[in-house]
Amino acid sequence: MKGLQILRFAQNDSQRLMNALEGRKLGVNQLQKLRPLIIQQNLDALLVSKIENYRYLSGFTGSSGWLLISRNQAILATDFRYTEQAKKEAPQFDIVQIKGDLNDWLPRLTSEFGWRKLGFESSFVPFAVYQHVSKAIKTRKFKPELIPTTNLVENLRFIKGKDELELITKAVKLTDTVFSQIKSSIKPGVTEKEAAWEIERCLRETGSDGIAFDIIVASGPNSALPHAKPTEKVICANEPVLIDMGAKVNGYCSDFSRTLCFGKADKMLTEVYNIVLRSQLTAIEGIKTGMTANKVDKLARDVITQAGYGDAFGHGLGHGIGLEVHECPALGPSSHDLLTNGMVFTIEPGIYIPGWGGVRIEDVVSLQGGKARVLTRSDKASVQLSAISFQQSES
Repeated sequence: MKGLQILRFAQNDSQRLMNALEGRKLGVNQLQKLRPLIIQQNLDALLVSKIENYRYLSGFTGSSGWLLISRNQAILATDFRYTEQAKKEAPQFDIVQIKGDLNDWLPRLTSEFGWRKLGFESSFVPFAVYQHVSKAIKTRKFKPELIPTTNLVENLRFIKGKDELELITKAVKLTDTVFSQIKSSIKPGVTEKEAAWEIERCLRETGSDGIAFDIIVASGPNSALPHAKPTEKVICANEPVLIDMGAKVNGYCSDFSRTLCFGKADKMLTEVYNIVLRSQLTAIEGIKTGMTANKVDKLARDVITQAGYGDAFGHGLGHGIGLEVHECPALGPSSHDLLTNGMVFTIEPGIYIPGWGGVRIEDVVSLQGGKARVLTRSDKASVQLSAISFQQSES
């Protein structure tokens, strides 16, 4: 029957040790953190299907896989394409080779272990898949009951371990390096698409795994779009040019925004830039452990609102960053996420004026010792190169 050929690759201690030397080297045993949560939910096991979550727990980087975590078992189920990779990258897991869809193998496998209550990530298992698995359980008279869960793994990912912080810091440094390199090649006469490609090329050549997200280069009126896509528009002198980019190092992301002006910034651009910069610095200085995210957002938003541009700052102040470029905590007006040491997130206020343009300044910060430590090092107070001049007025 389809899906019933399940081949196990249990590894002995010597194999685990050898593979561990080449595999995942994050110091914290994430499974030890997750298992008490599974017990608290009155579950026998948890099915982990989100790519970033199973990578976080196991180190497996394949694009198709599932984890089954119980009090005593740690199983990584994947197909023939990834079994050798899984054995190398996830030495602490028993690898199960599967065939077919989830409903072809999951009911039997869970029944073999005697699991009666199986949790699953309800936000990442499509309803149609849930229906198929439920039907297979009933039709074949298997015993597991499917229990929806939310954010069990994501809540663990809030706090970054030492090794995770090191990887994020490397990604941030790489982004800083590339920004320094590309400022001389992005100039009037270059199109937004050409500039974006130059950034991507430099990121990859400098050592990034890839790009953390689609690069934004938006000039003139296009910069009024917070998530603009690069176009064939030619970058001109004396207009705002918004750049947003990010690197990836061993799966961990950076996120970075700067707004430049090639030539001389006029009075309005100088004014808007200074307001955004003051907003960001106020938030960074005011962040303290124990604050809720909405209070930090308010610190920055009040500066922009008091300057008369409150309606032009329509997004949240920032977001967590890690294996995903957008993850918890969320920093916005309605977020009650509690900020604690070990969190890493962005601070990125902006002002966007349709028909004119926009300004955003974004840094990655780490909450350590009760305060925000800025990881991003690129200059933002002023940018003055031979081809670029961003003059600021006295505040």
